[in-house]
Amino acid sequence: MEKTDDLPRNQDSVSAWQTLLAETNASEVIRWAAETFGSRLCFASSLGAEDQVITHFIAEAAPGIRLFTLDTGRLFPETYQLIDNTEVRYNRRVEVFAPNTQEVESMVGEHGINLFYKSVENRKLCCSIRKIHPLKRALAGVDAWICGLRRDQAVTRQQVQVIEWDEQFGIVKINPLWNWSEQQVWDCIKNNLIPYNPLHDKGFLSIGCSCCTRAVAAGEDVRAGRWWWEQPEHKECGLHRKDGKLVRAE
Repeated sequence: MEKTDDLPRNQDSVSAWQTLLAETNASEVIRWAAETFGSRLCFASSLGAEDQVITHFIAEAAPGIRLFTLDTGRLFPETYQLIDNTEVRYNRRVEVFAPNTQEVESMVGEHGINLFYKSVENRKLCCSIRKIHPLKRALAGVDAWICGLRRDQAVTRQQVQVIEWDEQFGIVKINPLWNWSEQQVWDCIKNNLIPYNPLHDKGFLSIGCSCCTRAVAAGEDVRAGRWWWEQPEHKECGLHRKDGKLVRAE
């Protein structure tokens, strides 16, 4: 693997890195990221199928990478159990970041406990307080973060690259599974006995908060069960934006 120590760690590096990593497999991308960014790299796991695959690759290729997840306070019981199962399997602690209690109480006091069903604006407010604000704390002081985004997950993600400049957080975003298919993800899980959320076996293809996730019917988009009452182009929580907008297909 080519050394990249001479490249600046900012937006100007992204194009060169995209070319460098375009034909590189996921495990090698993770190893490259660890060598390039060192302790200023982290992995934000949603505990979804893709992120469990990445956790497995990190354990094999670069176990020193910091690993954390966001606890919104409204996750499924199965998701909490998966945190424990993952810690046992890979013999490491998963950092957990929770929302600010006062922010949650103020939001609920003004808009109600299930405010997200009332409008897109309310739902985005809830996602911001329960996910984006904790994520900002988790990303403080890092130069790059690893994510489980794939191009065929949704219409909002069809332009995902292996490495991108994250304008929202001012750091580099690395997507080792950017060009993987759903079948590749599940083949990897089964072949390596990677722990995963049992809700996937019940039709929950993309799993978030229990109040905002339902099972997906045959033929539906992978993320159709997320915020199912909204139009597809709105179905992002705000964690992944580019040029101030959600990433969409042309």
